[in-house]
Amino acid sequence: MEKMKILYISQEITPYLPENDMSEIARYLPQGVQERGREIRTFMPRYGCVNERRNQLHEVIRLSGMNLVINDTDHPLIIKVASIQAARMQVYFIDNEDYFQRKYVLKDEKGVEFADNDERAIFFARGVLETVIKLRWTPDIIHCHGWLTSLVPLYIKKYYIDDPLFTQAKVVYSVYDDDFSNSLNKDYKEKLLIEGVTPDDVASLENPDFENVSKLAIDYSDAIIQGTKQINNNIREYIQSSGKLFLDYQTKENYIDAYNDFYNKV
Repeated sequence: MEKMKILYISQEITPYLPENDMSEIARYLPQGVQERGREIRTFMPRYGCVNERRNQLHEVIRLSGMNLVINDTDHPLIIKVASIQAARMQVYFIDNEDYFQRKYVLKDEKGVEFADNDERAIFFARGVLETVIKLRWTPDIIHCHGWLTSLVPLYIKKYYIDDPLFTQAKVVYSVYDDDFSNSLNKDYKEKLLIEGVTPDDVASLENPDFENVSKLAIDYSDAIIQGTKQINNNIREYIQSSGKLFLDYQTKENYIDAYNDFYNKV
């Protein structure tokens, strides 16, 4: 029997960023699942605070070079890779000078959210999926971590639905306590439109705040996981009313086995 293939897309992964619930899960879950016989690929943004020399990142020339058009502007897609030797796993990084060269993640040094986080989310989601196509790697499960990955379920179900690499893929979305304070740009719902995605599909983003961005991801996912002990109450109620396959919060001691079993149900 062929190994189940799982694509991990995460907003944060340790040791490249400080440890928190999301970055730890995104680091140790792929390793644990790989050790249990699955095949994995892992992606995150190459934020400017990721030290390339210390972490031995290098560009993958054969995967780089594509341009993604967002808001009528071309943005070059650069792919880098690094290895976590102890885990025998690679991490692919989505990079772009306009979006990911600054030294902070989603907020500036004063704690103010970046004005272009909406476009960064679009670029990251599309950049990962286009790179997976270049890798010619067919995931069975696509597991998204953090709101920055929230467009992946929509794009898989609407834009890439006829791509043979993604036709059979199931999308799992993990919800965390990574709420952002200010709504994204009001024209977010226009910027993210690509072939196959209609204004009706994203009508819920009239106000693109954290709750509505999360609800959109839930709507287009096949299954939901609560990644942190506490999450936004309205989001939790929305998950419960959605009827989607759901895995409640799991402790550090048992989440790898629990997630691994959950993939079989999905």
